[in-house]
Amino acid sequence: MNAYITATGAHLPGPPINNDEIENVLGLVDGKPSRLKKRILKANGIKTRHYALNGGHETTDSVPGMGAKAAHQALSASHVDTHDIRMLSCATTQGDFVAPGFASLMQAELGIPRVEIHTTHGICSSSLMAVKAAANTIRLGEQPNALVVASELASRLFKHTRYEAAGGGKVIDFNAEFLRWMLSDGAGALLVESTPSKRSARIDWIRSFSHADAYPLCMSIGGTRDNDDARTWQDFPTYAEAEAAGALLIRQDVKLLDDVVKMGIDGALRLIDEGAFNPATLDHMLCHYSSHHFRSKIFEMLDVAGASIAEHKWYTNLYERGNTGCASIFIMLDEFLRTHDLEPGETILCMVPESGRFNTAYMHLTMVENP
Repeated sequence: MNAYITATGAHLPGPPINNDEIENVLGLVDGKPSRLKKRILKANGIKTRHYALNGGHETTDSVPGMGAKAAHQALSASHVDTHDIRMLSCATTQGDFVAPGFASLMQAELGIPRVEIHTTHGICSSSLMAVKAAANTIRLGEQPNALVVASELASRLFKHTRYEAAGGGKVIDFNAEFLRWMLSDGAGALLVESTPSKRSARIDWIRSFSHADAYPLCMSIGGTRDNDDARTWQDFPTYAEAEAAGALLIRQDVKLLDDVVKMGIDGALRLIDEGAFNPATLDHMLCHYSSHHFRSKIFEMLDVAGASIAEHKWYTNLYERGNTGCASIFIMLDEFLRTHDLEPGETILCMVPESGRFNTAYMHLTMVENP
């Protein structure tokens, strides 16, 4: 039995925010404009992004709320009603609650009765892991359909008050400020079924390779500066002390980012060697590179390895939609399928490198029509 993506949806909260407007929403740290913002934005190439946060630092939506909007958009384009969903597989980096799992909160938000739920926890690649759980459940014949939702609300971590509480008047380190100019909010949803609809993408395979055994933390929340303290945020006497130590800031060890790209290409080459796909005959490539800075590096590495994929086959909406973490690949796939008139037989490779601790996920799709 096969599994097919039969409908997609996406939601981006609020109006698009350009680079000059970011600090109007997130705020000036200690009343001073950032010294790093222009440098980081020039490298990542993002021009606009969306925040579920207004200028008064009030949250305008929730993680499941955005997910529900994306899910309703997907279902509105299908023959499936909310009450007909049999599996709900969900992903987020950090939901509104530490517990319970995100899928439980999504079920309540959508009002789906008697549904099997599944939550994947991670960072960017967790969305494809949620798709894999859904597709495998359908292939086993246990369920006829699954709704897969990925939603991210990172902006709450970037309020100027967060940095002021952690800085104590000191300059915030680069690794803690870096992601403030990288991440934004949004949600995406996929409907996966056992039979194709009029225009569907067959899920041929989903694979991933993790290198957590060989690399240190690259992106994390909960540790102190550079993770040089054995304590996590839960080990401090009070949450206030954890915040003052910077343990509640989201951090990126930028020195390791080139290695994330290398490991992502390494996994792609392994799949090529296994015969999973042929770069010469692949029709479309959707890669969630988090910054324009990495685009040329990916092209160069593939070219050196003799596995280049022609540049016209690559698609991204990073520059207009922003980096929405695990929701990015769903938002990208939704826009790609809506704006491209694809023929049966055309193939798509989705690639999602994750910098948390070096995991990269890949999904291969083939367009089909309902026979």
